[in-house]
Amino acid sequence: MGQSPNSKNYTNNPRDNILVQGNADLYNNRVLKRTFTTEVTKIADRNDILISVRAPVGDIARNQYESIVIGRGIAAIKGNNFLYYQLEKMNNSGFWKKYIAGSTFESITGKDLKSSDIYISNHKEEKSIGDIFQTLTKTIQLHERKCEELALIKKALLQKLFPKKDEFKPEVRYKNFSDAWEQRKLGEVTEYIKGFAFKSKDYKKSGHRIIRVSDLGKDSIINNNDSIFVTDEISKQQNKYKINKNEIIITTVGSKAELKESAVGRPIIVRNSLGYLLNQNLVKIHGKNNKDSRFIYYQLLQPRYSQYIATIQRGNANQANIAISDLWNYRIFITKHNEQQKIGNFFQQLDFLITLHQRKLEKLKQLKKFLLQNMFI
Repeated sequence: MGQSPNSKNYTNNPRDNILVQGNADLYNNRVLKRTFTTEVTKIADRNDILISVRAPVGDIARNQYESIVIGRGIAAIKGNNFLYYQLEKMNNSGFWKKYIAGSTFESITGKDLKSSDIYISNHKEEKSIGDIFQTLTKTIQLHERKCEELALIKKALLQKLFPKKDEFKPEVRYKNFSDAWEQRKLGEVTEYIKGFAFKSKDYKKSGHRIIRVSDLGKDSIINNNDSIFVTDEISKQQNKYKINKNEIIITTVGSKAELKESAVGRPIIVRNSLGYLLNQNLVKIHGKNNKDSRFIYYQLLQPRYSQYIATIQRGNANQANIAISDLWNYRIFITKHNEQQKIGNFFQQLDFLITLHQRKLEKLKQLKKFLLQNMFI
């Protein structure tokens, strides 16, 4: 069981001992180097299994360093891969809830750990099962790194393929393009329709789906178990609110402007035309007069856009809103139509690649979860 050093001995010096205090210092089954200490209390060795014994209880990781100092929120266990993945399965199944039920502070003791029943097999079977999950975990980690790398590439290219602030040419350019770009207000280059306030009495369990703020994911429309629908008749009456491919949806009500799914002013682009209808608190826009909507959308993913939204939002952190008139004053860059198309198409293809890797990653995680449930008792 861990023992926390005196806080006066904490440092930011990577040359000191790595301190793992609790769940916040564990990420993706590995140790996060966040805090350091000059005081050595309890030590965990390389490849020790680390388990969180304070809220939340049960999260695990392998120590990848020669030695670390562990605080009171962590216990270290000597064990093979078979034990490690059995502990992961136990955590996924809510095993530790019986120990923490009724406690005011979610935690387990060393006695709880020692008295917990586990299953063992012969060495050969344990090794085979451990090796399967170790290989699967490494494959998942590779895909996670690939997704992270692609996201970083996209972030860098959003800065290089569009002009920086107070400049009128991007750092990276397609061949045969050299003209300066011009700045225009968003309202000058787009057309918009605000969402409609559909009545709850008209909601159905099937039919034409209504898209609300809660139906928007990080960069796309998501499938919700509580999706709402209306009839063909109402859909025809409100036909102008249908969402079309490559239209941009922007939230006008949400939480404060930060890079998260519920943020006010956050844009997504519609990848497929599914005939959905736009609800209130949303606005859909598209480029007009030969302006490429995808080209416009990717400019709205830059930090300066979210910074602008933060300056025009009203209300509070829990229920912020923006006025359409303020949104239209945001200035974007415009270039020739064929250059717009090239850039919009490039980022669209990059997004497809990122989505492909994310789906593969999700399938691998689902496979691991299934095998954890079925390869252990």
